[in-house]
Amino acid sequence: MTVQTATPAPPRRRANGHRLRGWAYASPTALFVLVLFVVPLALVFRMSASKWPLLSGDQGINFPDNFTAAVDNRFFVDSVVFTLKYTILATILLIALGLGLALMVQESSRWKGFLRTSFLVPSALGLASASLLFYVLYSPLAGPLAPFMERMGWSFLGSPDAALASTLFLIVWRYAGFYMLLMLVGLQAIPGDIYEAARMDGANRWHTFSKITIPLLKPTLALTTILCVTGSLLAFEQFYILTKGGPDNSTITVVQLIYSVAFQGPNDLGVAAALSVIVLAALVVINVVQLRAFRGSDES
Repeated sequence: MTVQTATPAPPRRRANGHRLRGWAYASPTALFVLVLFVVPLALVFRMSASKWPLLSGDQGINFPDNFTAAVDNRFFVDSVVFTLKYTILATILLIALGLGLALMVQESSRWKGFLRTSFLVPSALGLASASLLFYVLYSPLAGPLAPFMERMGWSFLGSPDAALASTLFLIVWRYAGFYMLLMLVGLQAIPGDIYEAARMDGANRWHTFSKITIPLLKPTLALTTILCVTGSLLAFEQFYILTKGGPDNSTITVVQLIYSVAFQGPNDLGVAAALSVIVLAALVVINVVQLRAFRGSDES
Protein backbone atom coordinates (compact mmCIF):
# COMPACT_ATOMS: atom_id res chain seq x y z
CA MET A 1 0.00 0.00 0.00
CA THR A 2 1.45 3.32 -1.06
CA VAL A 3 0.99 6.53 0.96
CA GLN A 4 0.39 9.65 -1.08
CA THR A 5 1.74 12.91 0.28
CA ALA A 6 0.26 16.31 -0.55
CA THR A 7 2.29 18.27 -3.03
CA PRO A 8 3.28 21.67 -1.58
CA ALA A 9 1.99 24.68 -3.45
CA PRO A 10 4.48 26.52 -5.65
CA PRO A 11 6.22 29.48 -3.98
CA ARG A 12 4.58 31.97 -6.35
CA ARG A 13 1.10 30.65 -5.52
CA ARG A 14 1.83 30.84 -1.78
CA ALA A 15 3.05 34.41 -2.18
CA ASN A 16 -0.10 35.36 -4.08
CA GLY A 17 -2.22 33.73 -1.37
CA HIS A 18 -0.45 35.72 1.36
CA ARG A 19 -0.83 38.90 -0.67
CA LEU A 20 -4.56 38.36 -1.18
CA ARG A 21 -5.00 37.56 2.50
CA GLY A 22 -3.18 40.77 3.41
CA TRP A 23 -5.44 42.81 1.12
CA ALA A 24 -8.48 41.12 2.69
CA TYR A 25 -7.31 42.16 6.15
CA ALA A 26 -6.52 45.71 5.04
CA SER A 27 -9.63 46.30 2.92
CA PRO A 28 -11.99 47.35 5.77
CA THR A 29 -9.53 49.99 6.97
CA ALA A 30 -8.84 51.11 3.40
CA LEU A 31 -12.58 51.43 2.75
CA PHE A 32 -13.01 53.37 5.99
CA VAL A 33 -10.21 55.82 5.03
CA LEU A 34 -11.57 56.16 1.49
CA VAL A 35 -15.16 56.90 2.52
CA LEU A 36 -14.50 59.08 5.58
CA PHE A 37 -11.27 60.84 4.58
CA VAL A 38 -10.34 60.73 0.90
CA VAL A 39 -13.83 61.39 -0.49
CA PRO A 40 -14.60 64.29 1.92
CA LEU A 41 -11.15 65.75 1.26
CA ALA A 42 -11.73 65.63 -2.48
CA LEU A 43 -15.14 67.26 -1.99
CA VAL A 44 -13.56 70.06 0.05
CA PHE A 45 -11.04 70.74 -2.73
CA ARG A 46 -13.88 70.73 -5.26
CA MET A 47 -15.94 73.13 -3.14
CA SER A 48 -12.97 75.45 -2.60
CA ALA A 49 -12.74 75.98 -6.38
CA SER A 50 -16.49 76.44 -6.93
CA LYS A 51 -19.22 78.92 -6.20
CA TRP A 52 -21.11 76.91 -3.60
CA PRO A 53 -23.74 78.72 -1.48
CA LEU A 54 -25.12 76.78 1.46
CA LEU A 55 -28.71 76.65 0.16
CA SER A 56 -28.06 76.64 -3.60
CA GLY A 57 -25.39 74.01 -4.09
CA ASP A 58 -22.68 73.89 -6.74
CA GLN A 59 -22.95 76.74 -9.25
CA GLY A 60 -19.75 76.20 -11.21
CA ILE A 61 -16.02 76.78 -10.98
CA ASN A 62 -14.88 80.22 -9.81
CA PHE A 63 -11.22 79.57 -8.86
CA PRO A 64 -9.44 81.50 -7.33
CA ASP A 65 -12.24 83.80 -6.13
CA ASN A 66 -12.94 81.78 -2.99
CA PHE A 67 -9.33 81.95 -1.85
CA THR A 68 -9.23 85.69 -2.50
CA ALA A 69 -12.43 86.18 -0.51
CA ALA A 70 -11.07 84.00 2.30
CA VAL A 71 -7.88 86.04 2.65
CA ASP A 72 -9.79 89.32 2.33
CA ASN A 73 -12.19 88.40 5.14
CA ARG A 74 -11.98 91.09 7.82
CA PHE A 75 -11.42 88.50 10.56
CA PHE A 76 -8.85 86.38 8.69
CA VAL A 77 -5.66 88.05 9.93
CA ASP A 78 -6.96 88.50 13.47
CA SER A 79 -8.07 84.86 13.67
CA VAL A 80 -4.69 83.62 12.40
CA VAL A 81 -2.79 85.79 14.90
CA PHE A 82 -5.01 84.73 17.79
CA THR A 83 -4.82 81.04 16.83
CA LEU A 84 -1.02 81.17 16.70
CA LYS A 85 -0.88 82.98 20.04
CA TYR A 86 -3.17 80.43 21.65
CA THR A 87 -1.22 77.54 20.10
CA ILE A 88 2.13 78.78 21.42
CA LEU A 89 0.81 79.35 24.95
CA ALA A 90 -1.13 76.06 25.09
CA THR A 91 1.82 74.05 23.77
CA ILE A 92 4.28 75.53 26.27
CA LEU A 93 1.92 75.06 29.21
CA LEU A 94 0.83 71.52 28.35
CA ILE A 95 4.30 70.17 27.49
CA ALA A 96 5.93 71.76 30.55
CA LEU A 97 3.16 70.76 32.95
CA GLY A 98 2.82 67.28 31.46
CA LEU A 99 6.55 66.66 31.89
CA GLY A 100 6.50 68.10 35.40
CA LEU A 101 3.59 65.90 36.48
CA ALA A 102 5.21 62.84 34.90
CA LEU A 103 8.43 63.46 36.84
CA MET A 104 6.37 63.93 40.00
CA VAL A 105 4.56 60.61 39.77
CA GLN A 106 7.44 58.62 38.29
CA GLU A 107 9.07 57.85 41.62
CA SER A 108 7.47 55.11 43.70
CA SER A 109 5.45 56.40 46.64
CA ARG A 110 2.25 55.55 48.41
CA TRP A 111 0.57 58.54 46.74
CA LYS A 112 1.58 57.57 43.22
CA GLY A 113 -1.67 55.81 42.30
CA PHE A 114 -3.82 58.54 43.79
CA LEU A 115 -1.92 61.30 41.97
CA ARG A 116 -2.01 59.53 38.60
CA THR A 117 -5.75 58.92 38.92
CA SER A 118 -6.40 62.51 39.99
CA PHE A 119 -4.48 63.94 37.05
CA LEU A 120 -6.10 61.56 34.54
CA VAL A 121 -9.73 61.93 35.63
CA PRO A 122 -10.34 65.21 33.69
CA SER A 123 -9.09 63.49 30.51
CA ALA A 124 -12.10 61.18 30.64
CA LEU A 125 -14.46 64.13 30.18
CA GLY A 126 -15.27 65.29 26.67
CA LEU A 127 -14.02 68.71 25.67
CA ALA A 128 -17.53 70.02 24.95
CA SER A 129 -18.76 68.77 28.32
CA ALA A 130 -15.75 70.29 30.08
CA SER A 131 -16.36 73.60 28.27
CA LEU A 132 -19.99 73.63 29.42
CA LEU A 133 -18.86 72.87 32.97
CA PHE A 134 -16.42 75.78 32.96
CA TYR A 135 -19.00 78.02 31.27
CA VAL A 136 -21.21 77.59 34.34
CA LEU A 137 -18.20 77.99 36.63
CA TYR A 138 -17.25 81.28 34.94
CA SER A 139 -20.82 82.58 34.80
CA PRO A 140 -21.18 85.97 36.58
CA LEU A 141 -24.87 85.25 37.24
CA ALA A 142 -25.27 81.62 38.27
CA GLY A 143 -21.73 80.38 38.80
CA PRO A 144 -20.37 79.42 42.23
CA LEU A 145 -17.84 82.26 41.95
CA ALA A 146 -20.47 84.87 41.05
CA PRO A 147 -20.49 86.61 44.49
CA PHE A 148 -16.69 86.86 44.45
CA MET A 149 -16.71 88.21 40.91
CA GLU A 150 -19.36 90.78 41.81
CA ARG A 151 -17.38 92.06 44.79
CA MET A 152 -14.16 92.25 42.79
CA GLY A 153 -15.83 93.74 39.70
CA TRP A 154 -14.04 91.22 37.50
CA SER A 155 -15.16 88.66 34.94
CA PHE A 156 -13.42 85.53 33.69
CA LEU A 157 -14.60 86.20 30.14
CA GLY A 158 -15.05 89.97 30.24
CA SER A 159 -11.81 91.01 28.50
CA PRO A 160 -9.67 89.49 25.72
CA ASP A 161 -6.79 88.58 28.05
CA ALA A 162 -9.11 87.19 30.72
CA ALA A 163 -11.02 85.11 28.16
CA LEU A 164 -7.78 83.68 26.76
CA ALA A 165 -6.40 82.91 30.23
CA SER A 166 -9.67 81.30 31.33
CA THR A 167 -9.77 79.12 28.23
CA LEU A 168 -6.14 78.10 28.69
CA PHE A 169 -6.93 77.09 32.27
CA LEU A 170 -9.72 74.86 30.96
CA ILE A 171 -7.43 73.26 28.38
CA VAL A 172 -4.63 72.67 30.89
CA TRP A 173 -7.11 71.13 33.36
CA ARG A 174 -8.55 68.90 30.64
CA TYR A 175 -5.38 67.73 28.86
CA ALA A 176 -2.52 67.92 31.39
CA GLY A 177 -3.17 64.37 32.59
CA PHE A 178 -3.16 63.03 29.02
CA TYR A 179 0.21 64.60 28.26
CA MET A 180 1.48 63.44 31.66
CA LEU A 181 0.63 59.88 30.62
CA LEU A 182 2.50 60.21 27.33
CA MET A 183 5.52 61.68 29.09
CA LEU A 184 5.40 58.98 31.75
CA VAL A 185 5.54 56.26 29.08
CA GLY A 186 8.60 57.93 27.58
CA LEU A 187 10.30 58.31 30.97
CA GLN A 188 9.73 54.68 31.90
CA ALA A 189 11.30 53.58 28.60
CA ILE A 190 14.64 55.10 29.66
CA PRO A 191 16.85 52.35 31.20
CA GLY A 192 17.55 52.83 34.90
CA ASP A 193 21.17 51.73 34.44
CA ILE A 194 21.91 55.02 32.69
CA TYR A 195 20.78 57.02 35.71
CA GLU A 196 22.74 54.73 38.04
CA ALA A 197 25.90 55.23 35.98
CA ALA A 198 25.37 59.00 35.99
CA ARG A 199 25.00 59.03 39.79
CA MET A 200 28.19 57.00 40.16
CA ASP A 201 29.96 59.59 38.00
CA GLY A 202 28.79 62.35 40.34
CA ALA A 203 26.12 63.93 38.15
CA ASN A 204 23.57 66.02 40.02
CA ARG A 205 19.83 66.16 39.31
CA TRP A 206 20.06 69.02 36.83
CA HIS A 207 22.81 67.39 34.77
CA THR A 208 20.92 64.10 34.81
CA PHE A 209 17.76 65.83 33.63
CA SER A 210 19.40 67.97 30.93
CA LYS A 211 21.97 65.47 29.63
CA ILE A 212 20.07 62.19 29.93
CA THR A 213 16.32 62.64 30.40
CA ILE A 214 15.67 65.34 27.78
CA PRO A 215 17.82 63.80 24.98
CA LEU A 216 16.33 60.33 25.47
CA LEU A 217 12.84 61.80 25.72
CA LYS A 218 13.02 63.54 22.33
CA PRO A 219 10.78 61.03 20.48
CA THR A 220 8.08 61.52 23.12
CA LEU A 221 8.56 65.29 23.05
CA ALA A 222 8.20 65.24 19.26
CA LEU A 223 4.95 63.26 19.47
CA THR A 224 3.44 65.42 22.20
CA THR A 225 4.46 68.65 20.49
CA ILE A 226 2.91 67.62 17.18
CA LEU A 227 -0.30 66.50 18.91
CA CYS A 228 -0.52 69.69 20.95
CA VAL A 229 0.24 72.05 18.07
CA THR A 230 -2.20 70.32 15.72
CA GLY A 231 -4.97 70.23 18.32
CA SER A 232 -4.45 73.87 19.28
CA LEU A 233 -4.47 75.09 15.68
CA LEU A 234 -7.82 73.31 15.22
CA ALA A 235 -9.34 74.70 18.43
CA PHE A 236 -13.08 75.22 18.18
CA GLU A 237 -15.32 73.78 20.93
CA GLN A 238 -13.79 75.57 23.89
CA PHE A 239 -13.96 79.02 22.31
CA TYR A 240 -17.34 78.45 20.68
CA ILE A 241 -18.90 77.44 24.01
CA LEU A 242 -17.05 79.75 26.37
CA THR A 243 -16.58 82.99 24.47
CA LYS A 244 -18.52 82.76 21.15
CA GLY A 245 -15.54 84.62 19.69
CA GLY A 246 -15.89 87.54 22.11
CA PRO A 247 -15.43 89.90 23.65
CA ASP A 248 -15.33 92.16 20.59
CA ASN A 249 -14.38 89.28 18.26
CA SER A 250 -11.03 88.97 20.04
CA THR A 251 -11.06 85.19 20.50
CA ILE A 252 -12.05 83.99 17.04
CA THR A 253 -9.97 81.02 15.90
CA VAL A 254 -9.48 79.99 12.29
CA VAL A 255 -11.85 77.03 12.67
CA GLN A 256 -14.46 79.32 14.21
CA LEU A 257 -14.09 81.58 11.20
CA ILE A 258 -14.66 78.61 8.88
CA TYR A 259 -17.82 77.69 10.78
CA SER A 260 -19.05 81.28 10.75
CA VAL A 261 -18.50 81.71 7.01
CA ALA A 262 -20.22 78.39 6.25
CA PHE A 263 -23.23 78.52 8.56
CA GLN A 264 -23.56 82.06 9.90
CA GLY A 265 -23.82 85.24 7.88
CA PRO A 266 -22.36 84.57 4.41
CA ASN A 267 -23.46 80.90 4.30
CA ASP A 268 -20.79 80.34 1.66
CA LEU A 269 -19.44 76.79 1.63
CA GLY A 270 -16.99 77.64 -1.14
CA VAL A 271 -15.16 80.29 0.87
CA ALA A 272 -15.31 78.08 3.98
CA ALA A 273 -13.76 75.22 1.99
CA ALA A 274 -11.03 77.56 0.74
CA LEU A 275 -10.26 78.49 4.35
CA SER A 276 -10.16 74.78 5.21
CA VAL A 277 -7.67 74.11 2.42
CA ILE A 278 -5.47 76.96 3.68
CA VAL A 279 -5.57 75.52 7.20
CA LEU A 280 -4.76 72.03 5.89
CA ALA A 281 -1.77 73.34 3.94
CA ALA A 282 -0.54 75.24 7.00
CA LEU A 283 -0.87 72.12 9.17
CA VAL A 284 1.12 70.03 6.69
CA VAL A 285 3.90 72.62 6.52
CA ILE A 286 4.05 73.06 10.31
CA ASN A 287 4.14 69.31 10.96
CA VAL A 288 6.86 68.77 8.35
CA VAL A 289 8.94 71.56 9.91
CA GLN A 290 8.49 70.06 13.38
CA LEU A 291 9.44 66.57 12.23
CA ARG A 292 12.55 67.83 10.44
CA ALA A 293 13.54 69.92 13.45
CA PHE A 294 13.33 66.97 15.84
CA ARG A 295 15.01 64.65 13.33
CA GLY A 296 17.82 67.16 12.81
CA SER A 297 18.39 67.49 16.54
CA ASP A 298 18.52 63.69 16.90
CA GLU A 299 21.08 63.38 14.08
CA SER A 300 23.23 66.13 15.54
